[in-house]
Amino acid sequence: MITEIVTFKVPEGTTREQHRLNSEETAVGWSENPDLIRKYYTFDAEKGIAGGVYLWKEKAHAEKWHGTEWRKVIKELYDSEPESQFFETPVVVDNVAGEIATE
Repeated sequence: MITEIVTFKVPEGTTREQHRLNSEETAVGWSENPDLIRKYYTFDAEKGIAGGVYLWKEKAHAEKWHGTEWRKVIKELYDSEPESQFFETPVVVDNVAGEIATE
């Protein structure tokens, strides 16, 4: 599994509520993505950044779904280039489901 952390700047004055509404608009699409295990939407009003934490089956999936077209959409919506960091994720503890997932 691969964890991808994406960050991008949001326009000055963006509120948590605005970001939540924008996030809800895209949530259904991500919930139907067969390559995505989990996604968390993130927002920091003080720093003026937002993004997401994604858990993918493999890095190729992250690269596929966060390619040129997706980056173009983020640039158009937020006037900011998204940045991604990738981490191998050998173990996930899910206390809600009561599971420990391993590769």
